[in-house]
Amino acid sequence: MAEEEFDLVVIGAGSGGIAAANRAGAHGARVALFEPDRLGGTCVNRGCVPKKLSWLAARAAEALHNAEGYGFKPLEAEQDFGRFRRDRDEYIRILNERYAEGLEKNEVALIREQARFEDAHTLVAGERRLKARHVLIATGARTRPLDIPGGDRVLDSDDFFKLDTRPERVAMIGAGYIAAELGGIFAALGSHVDMYLGGRRPLAHFDSFIGEHFEQALAQVGIHCLSAGATRLEREGGVYTLHTDDGESEGYDAVFAAIGRIPNVIDLRLDAAGVSLDETGAVVANLRHETNVERVYAIGDVTGRANALTPVAIAAGRRLSDRLFGGKPARPIDPDFIPSVVFSHPPVGTVGLTEADARARYGEKVRVYTNLFTPLSSALVREKKRAAVKLVTVGEDERIVGLHIIGDGADELLQGFAVAIRMGATKRDFDETVAIHPTTAEELVTLG
Repeated sequence: MAEEEFDLVVIGAGSGGIAAANRAGAHGARVALFEPDRLGGTCVNRGCVPKKLSWLAARAAEALHNAEGYGFKPLEAEQDFGRFRRDRDEYIRILNERYAEGLEKNEVALIREQARFEDAHTLVAGERRLKARHVLIATGARTRPLDIPGGDRVLDSDDFFKLDTRPERVAMIGAGYIAAELGGIFAALGSHVDMYLGGRRPLAHFDSFIGEHFEQALAQVGIHCLSAGATRLEREGGVYTLHTDDGESEGYDAVFAAIGRIPNVIDLRLDAAGVSLDETGAVVANLRHETNVERVYAIGDVTGRANALTPVAIAAGRRLSDRLFGGKPARPIDPDFIPSVVFSHPPVGTVGLTEADARARYGEKVRVYTNLFTPLSSALVREKKRAAVKLVTVGEDERIVGLHIIGDGADELLQGFAVAIRMGATKRDFDETVAIHPTTAEELVTLG
């Protein structure tokens, strides 16, 4: 087996891996990229992009539902779910092609096979052996299995994007953002949705202020929150019965588990490379993306970091290649100021510290500002959706270290505020900014 030499070998063609490979190739490095599946990883194929398209479909259904409030005669439109899936899949196929074109432009050797380590800097796939000066592990994460009797019958977030028809009755097991997003899409499109929280609060890792208002928001879109946890799942004749620690519910057309994701290190043979894993099975890497093995790096969801977001992986991949091949200094990503959005109904946006984290770090120097209001988008519709905003500030100058919002427009307005907060904006900076009226965003610069 002939040995090929590369400056960088990347394992995994998700957002981070592709970003690193393209940037390294643009710097003139000889790069190889292993990926046996579709290009783009979870985000493009079974995450962010198709999820957002599905959320937009749900928003269209909400707009039809609310049209009567604006003087239209009651509107009813039946969605062709199968056609929507086909159109969505076609859009994803086009994105896959664009990724391939980008790799070709940057002269990245794309190897459509699963790589495994032979040693720390030698990788084998099929009949090929590659010797790499640098190796980047960017294999992402996979859905966590539901460990209950019958758990192998459950659907997961990947399966959501394979549906040709919309199930009428859905059970959603989980209390995180994936359960909330998928449940919200189903509910807005007309499905009955029960969300089994397992004794947890929805979005428990967000600021408690968000959690206080989020369960009510779920109810408004038609999600029934149940505190029970799943204990057993049965299926007979295409109908599911879900047993919980509070009884049983039957008659579901689909049962989904959205209980998190785990690092995808299957078949990599990391032991042959000597790469360390933590107790969760994630690759251990520092803020410079270095593992315990020299010139072996890891970025993205495979590292198990709390901010498992596509833009974080992209930034990490590009910055790493800039450092290795572009002569630029290390630029660690500040975990305190990474904006995040939940595409729920209405959406949730957050950047910076929660109040609890701020108080743990700064104590009595913390001061918070909040407001709960009805946005203009709900003024004329029967089913009012409340919005809520919160600022977390520190010190005499009230530097803003956290912003949390639930309400229509949160997804789009957050980006600009994230820039300001990262640059050290204070409450006075917000106060002296002229508001745009009437908007949800103005509530953040008019808090008393």
